[in-house]
Amino acid sequence: MTYSASAVMQVFVDILRKHSFTSLSYVEKIFTLFDKDCDGYLDKSEFNSLLINVIAHNGKPGKILPSEEQEIFSLLDDDKIFNPVSALLVIDVQNDFIDGTLSLKNCPSNHDGSEVVPVINNILENTSFDVVVYTFDWHPPNHLSFVENVNLRSLDSSSQVSAEKAQVLDKIVYAGPPKQEQILWPKHCVQNSWGSELHKDLKVIEGAVFSYKGTNPEVDSYSAFWDNGKLGQTDLALELAKRKITDVYCCGLASDVCVAATAAHSMEHGFRTTVIEDACRGVSEDDIILTKKRLEDNGAIYVTSDEVNDLVRSVDRRSALALRAARNVSEGIKMARALLKIDGKD
Repeated sequence: MTYSASAVMQVFVDILRKHSFTSLSYVEKIFTLFDKDCDGYLDKSEFNSLLINVIAHNGKPGKILPSEEQEIFSLLDDDKIFNPVSALLVIDVQNDFIDGTLSLKNCPSNHDGSEVVPVINNILENTSFDVVVYTFDWHPPNHLSFVENVNLRSLDSSSQVSAEKAQVLDKIVYAGPPKQEQILWPKHCVQNSWGSELHKDLKVIEGAVFSYKGTNPEVDSYSAFWDNGKLGQTDLALELAKRKITDVYCCGLASDVCVAATAAHSMEHGFRTTVIEDACRGVSEDDIILTKKRLEDNGAIYVTSDEVNDLVRSVDRRSALALRAARNVSEGIKMARALLKIDGKD
């Protein structure tokens, strides 16, 4: 297996654009440096040498697993250019989750949600994202997740908790249709209320995108992309696609609920997804650990806020992100080729 100059250029595009090295001649010099036998291609050994030099962590040569290396080799294709464009999702940093009716201070974790505000502000002041998105829980007063509304709908016979005994954090089963499980929360983030507003000290970037979720009273919506039943979606995926976003950074409230669900759906949409751990707070310490493992197993990476600027500028280049990019290229090419065959072309 060998790789042409055009394929190698793809690997470097994200690095070059962040450091103003955009000329073709510069890329060709890089290619020549690794093309030891000067045959115009990189064999596996030569590409391995290049990859080791591309992957970095905290300014030092990074490590790549043999399985990751092999998959990148097999997935790279010269039909697609890697060109990272980054979005920061500031998820639900709203009054009710900090000092209001669903304050994390009153949840099992006893976290103080306000602690994310200075961390997020510092990220915004020191890192240039291509777009910043603020998401909102935005519920109508009759939302089915509110414990106060449990008597408004029929419960299924399989529900182990009755409407009369239901309390916050209990899981009930609504009869529907469709039948659905629901964790009960206190009334929170009601549309246009104080509790639904962003925290007063949170920095709001000019030109930011605002995305609203949980607007359907008949289904809950943790993710900023889809409701919990995947019956409907917000405009977030479209907004990111319009801006050609490739890399999504998640922070906010709560780590194990809305942040986790958003990160999971971000990966489903093909975005390379990073969770900024110290810019999040959660509901349950145990669930924070479980959701972190699940997301990492599916390809997300967790970082601290002091690592974000280097990641966005491609100074820090993780093997997991390179692998996700290669997978995205492969999946995109397969979809395109499938469409061409449907259209009777080859």
